[in-house]
Amino acid sequence: MIAAYTQDIKHKEDELAIQYLPAVKAMAFRLKERLPSSIDYMDLSAIGTEELIKLARRYDEKLNDSFWGYSKKRVYGAMLDYLRSLDILSRASRKLIKAIDYAVEEYRLTNEDEPTDLQLALILDESEEKVHDARIASTIYTVMPLHDQLQVGDEGAALALIEKEELVDVIKNILISYSEREQLIIQFYYFEELTLREISEILNITESRISQIHKSVIYKIKESVET
Repeated sequence: MIAAYTQDIKHKEDELAIQYLPAVKAMAFRLKERLPSSIDYMDLSAIGTEELIKLARRYDEKLNDSFWGYSKKRVYGAMLDYLRSLDILSRASRKLIKAIDYAVEEYRLTNEDEPTDLQLALILDESEEKVHDARIASTIYTVMPLHDQLQVGDEGAALALIEKEELVDVIKNILISYSEREQLIIQFYYFEELTLREISEILNITESRISQIHKSVIYKIKESVET
């Protein structure tokens, strides 16, 4: 797809898009680093490239003086829309993810590491395949904007009843109750878009603990919204 455009440029706008293909590839690569192996980097890159070309053909430099500034969020949004289109969370898997999270918390009370898919399958009386798929779905949703994650599950309906400003206040109040290190985890993950591995290296804390703190924040926000 990319080779075809570089060999036969039919539009001036295509040439503009080609200049920013490395940036799209880098964006896809960074996003892929935060996703499970089942998600293909090439799919993300292709989605981003297609969106970039569409944007280049609509771009008006009189209205926006920076093409990449105009395109960056839209290209990233197209990649997230692709992940949403996978429809990974059915009602059944949402319940299973909730059960898995609880089982993991209980397991960690007496163990230093997290349970394997097989161990969770035995604890929950589910097939190992279902547990594995549910954990992958849960991992994919952690790269989504916070609003997407809050919509997952029955509690998500409560979001429609509150204003955006009120939700921001809820999040601020919850984060205050966390330690400085835990607040840094949320900042690094959502605002700096670092991977769990990178955060682990910076803060000298295990990836599983980072994941646990992240899920705890999401749960507390949902709990506050629901009440």
